[in-house]
Amino acid sequence: MTHWIGETFTSDAGWNHLEDLVDIGDRMAGSEGEREGAELTRDALESAGARNVRLDEFDIQGWTRGDSEIRAGGDSLSCIALPRSPAGTAAGELVDLGYGLPEDFEDADVEGDVVMVATNVPSHYDRFVHRREKYYHAVEAGAAGFVFKNHVEGCLPPTGSVGTEDDPIGDVPAVGVSKEVGARLARRYDGEEVAVEVEADAHDATSQNVHAELGPDTDEEVLVTSHVDAHDIAEGAADNGAGTAMVVEMAKALAAREDDLDTKVHFVAYGAEEVGLVGSGYDAEKRDFESVKAVLNNDGVVRGRTLSVYTHGFDALEEAASEVGDAFGHPMTTIPEQGPHSDHWPYVQWGVPGVHLMSETGDEGRGWGHTYADTLDKIEVRDLREQAILLTELAVAVADETFEVAPKDPTEIATALEAEDKAEGMKIIGDWPYDE
Repeated sequence: MTHWIGETFTSDAGWNHLEDLVDIGDRMAGSEGEREGAELTRDALESAGARNVRLDEFDIQGWTRGDSEIRAGGDSLSCIALPRSPAGTAAGELVDLGYGLPEDFEDADVEGDVVMVATNVPSHYDRFVHRREKYYHAVEAGAAGFVFKNHVEGCLPPTGSVGTEDDPIGDVPAVGVSKEVGARLARRYDGEEVAVEVEADAHDATSQNVHAELGPDTDEEVLVTSHVDAHDIAEGAADNGAGTAMVVEMAKALAAREDDLDTKVHFVAYGAEEVGLVGSGYDAEKRDFESVKAVLNNDGVVRGRTLSVYTHGFDALEEAASEVGDAFGHPMTTIPEQGPHSDHWPYVQWGVPGVHLMSETGDEGRGWGHTYADTLDKIEVRDLREQAILLTELAVAVADETFEVAPKDPTEIATALEAEDKAEGMKIIGDWPYDE
């Protein structure tokens, strides 16, 4: 029976939920907007036909931005604080370290300086270097402040959190500046004294995960996940309203196909992803990993038409995704590498089978993500509906009793991270969970 395909392609459930989420405004972790988004997601999952819908609340480190600026010469240059930056003023010589690669820090003396680095990496570099890795290289090198310069044109300062699990508030003031402001700083003030001033309020707060279920009451379950929170400067349409809309659309489609499910499907829309995978980490600590057949994590879907799937070396999941793409004549690019920067990771790092579902945009880095420009007009309903069909079929395939995917020993994941040159960055930002 294929009538579910037509129903999914004409469904408004996911798109309507996406509109509801972006219309909230601020969904920063720990905010009232994030809670409203979670409650709307709970209600949307229940309306889609899922059962046992509920919220699970947990404590987090709250953070609210104030005004920030960079003072250089007679100029006051616009910037925004990076979430979980400490409040305060950092003054020192501006050092433009270009891309801010690990070797750039090895070759420079930035003690007491204000370091500026770009959001991207050069095309010839063999891996992505995350914002937090660049920040903690600067901290370790003794920098007084950190400036994160966007590589995307359009006067768009980038956001993105600093801090670690053990120390949620960062060590030195950190701000994001647009490509244009960064160019002005580099041209006029590289080597000159500048001051970075951050106003922010750190406080106790709570977040929440949204749970719902479909399928038989099996001990084993497939997790279908996303995150509700978004950075406060934008609508969070692509990151990650669209991922949560996808979970709602998949729930509706799977409710109509519930007889096809051999394994329970457990939907989880996490809170507090953007400040360090806090919601998924909280959930993972409580979960029996042996009960998780696989994690299908939607974070970055719908931004483009072609899905990309980080499979973390789980060959059975890679094969399942490829077979679904082939069956529908709709490509799904599979990437066998490790991807430690979304909500599947608190499970996958311990060997739980999982994939990170994204989509290709043709842009370098995050594109519009983490800027004011992450808005609904960048998203197409066609892409949401097409990808919902593919990912619903993938969920059914993974939930099938004949589908088998073996967990990995955590040492195998650690070895893969070392081989892919990702371990160094995880270690410097405090995300390396393995014993040495």
